[in-house]
Amino acid sequence: MAIETDRFANTANNNRMFREQIITREDLNEFRSLLLNDLKEIIQSKPQQTKQWLKSKEVRKLLNISPGTLQNLRINGTLTYTKVGGIMYYDNSDIEKLLNGNKVNAVPTLFK
Repeated sequence: MAIETDRFANTANNNRMFREQIITREDLNEFRSLLLNDLKEIIQSKPQQTKQWLKSKEVRKLLNISPGTLQNLRINGTLTYTKVGGIMYYDNSDIEKLLNGNKVNAVPTLFK
């Protein structure tokens, strides 16, 4: 029985918290700022990689258009595409050209 008491005493000592083990708000704030800096470095080090070929669903979501509008863009030759096995793919650079080609310059109308 004395052995069990000693074992319990050792366990109690191992679970005891010491002052230097307590985490303060300053510790948490320092950890937060270090974590944010690390995340910023990770995000900035990886450049956003865009896909070259987009599927119809991705183009519709990107341009916020309906399937019929996308079909009209294909039919009238406004947007080129490649069809492979029933799936239509659109070149990302063609979409950018389409957007840039239809860009309208803003005319300031304040105080006129």
